[in-house]
Amino acid sequence: MLHIVNKSPFTHSALDTCVQVGQQGGDLLLIEDAVYAAVAGTAVERLVRHALQRFRVFALSPDLEARGVAGQLIEGITLVDYTGFVELVTHNKTCQSWL
Repeated sequence: MLHIVNKSPFTHSALDTCVQVGQQGGDLLLIEDAVYAAVAGTAVERLVRHALQRFRVFALSPDLEARGVAGQLIEGITLVDYTGFVELVTHNKTCQSWL
């Protein structure tokens, strides 16, 4: 299953909820303001490291670049472009957007 989170972890609980109740072994994609969770040294880094133990974690590189935080990633997160986003959707049988 592909889990898609688009809300900032600093203003919404979508990422935390996803990590706590999401299916083990799926893919987790951070898009839009959720890419702030991918930045090393933040208050949510521990949560993301926990997610990395259960999910393959991806971040949408154009969204990181648009927010000026590209190059500050937590180790273990894989960058994808829009083509990679589509590949994740087609690779996974189902998708869950966490609102």
